[in-house]
Amino acid sequence: MKCNEGTIDRALRVIVGLVLISLVFVGPKTMWGLIGLVPLLTGAIGFCPAYTLIGLNTCKKK
Repeated sequence: MKCNEGTIDRALRVIVGLVLISLVFVGPKTMWGLIGLVPLLTGAIGFCPAYTLIGLNTCKKK
C-alpha cells in the first residue's frame, strides 16, 4: 500500500475520527460514532482505498 494521503489530509482524518468516536461516550451516545474508526485508521496508516478507486492522491512524495 502506497501512501496516498498528504499531511493535512491525514491530520484532518484523525481529528474527525476522534470527534466521531467521542460521540459514543458524549452526546447522543449511539454506536454510529464508531464510524469514526474509518477516518481514524485511514489517517493513521496514510492510505485510503477510496482514493485509489477515484485516482486521487494528496501525498506530495512520489
